[in-house]
Amino acid sequence: MKIHEYQAKQVLARYGVPVPAGEVATTPAEVRAIAEKLGKRVVVKSQVHVGGRGKAGGIKLADTPDEAEAVASRILGMDIKGLTVEKVLVEEALNIAREYYLGITLDRGAQRNVLMVSAAGGVDIEEVAAETPEKIARVLIDPALGLRDYQIRDACYAAGLDREAIAGAGKFLKALYQTYIDMDCSLAEINPLVLTAEGTLIAADGKINIDDNAMYRHADLADLAEEGQDNPLEAEAHRRGLQYVYLGGDIGIIGNGAGLVMGTLDEVKDAGGTPANFLDIGGGAKAEVVASALELVLMDPNVKGVLFNIFGGITRGDEVARGIIAGSARLNIQVPIVVRLTGTNEAEGRALLAQTTLVPAETMQEAAAKIVELARAA
Repeated sequence: MKIHEYQAKQVLARYGVPVPAGEVATTPAEVRAIAEKLGKRVVVKSQVHVGGRGKAGGIKLADTPDEAEAVASRILGMDIKGLTVEKVLVEEALNIAREYYLGITLDRGAQRNVLMVSAAGGVDIEEVAAETPEKIARVLIDPALGLRDYQIRDACYAAGLDREAIAGAGKFLKALYQTYIDMDCSLAEINPLVLTAEGTLIAADGKINIDDNAMYRHADLADLAEEGQDNPLEAEAHRRGLQYVYLGGDIGIIGNGAGLVMGTLDEVKDAGGTPANFLDIGGGAKAEVVASALELVLMDPNVKGVLFNIFGGITRGDEVARGIIAGSARLNIQVPIVVRLTGTNEAEGRALLAQTTLVPAETMQEAAAKIVELARAA
């Protein structure tokens, strides 16, 4: 679950992280009132769940309340990477001397959380990571020991932080790590951590993503989720209880088991296609779940073909076949569907599918090649 910058700052502030004074507004008039209250130069920041807000024109400075209101009238309602700006954060503008990056996330390859620090913080940190990764110091965190003081010092010195910032940055990193652990985060960032011209450190921006699988431990955070800020198909999948990720291609993919679905994505790419989604119906899926999954995938207007890749264990082939047939019957399907079905009750499932116009395949590779070919011809 992603939360907005203003929400992340509220969380970080509870852990003792200094943040700029500011409030959230949904109208230009509210922005003006907040700017008047702050009584100084402000920054008006769009609140959407995507990066690159500044480059898109979603972050602007304003010297007066009149200017803040005018800026807000342009930002509110903007489309930034497919998301509409419905609220803005109005904060006191900082007198910035230097910008740093602090972050903690999961390194799946190392199976550890990783601390990241850079002296090249700010809006272009993604470019820094891609083009000059040596500018980002990384330290793996032992889950039994947690983040140690010596690791913080090593990372700050390796990253090239200014000497006057290192001691203070350590306090921010400790608070960030505690936030990350307590809230079951998959990502926690302060970017930028600003060293002001007056010599103080302050978190000018914050980002927190929470692991959906841990939300049962954080009922108090459920109201922070804003479905309108998600991809609409992913939001619909969440309502249906389906594990779906939008990928933007034109081959819809449905399978049972995350590993199998990811393998199917690779096979479709190898066959020259572009996956539209990841959708895992899970183990033991019943016919109604399969039908719902098919309906969801076909809500994407870019989908030109659908591939089912089912390896039956606790998932029964005949149940999957019934779900595909039921979904096909109630939908006006205009695209080809290829089904690879093997494992438990595969004979029964294939017998049911043989009575339809669905295209069978014996192997995953054959199925991928067939759906790419049929989608191109459609």
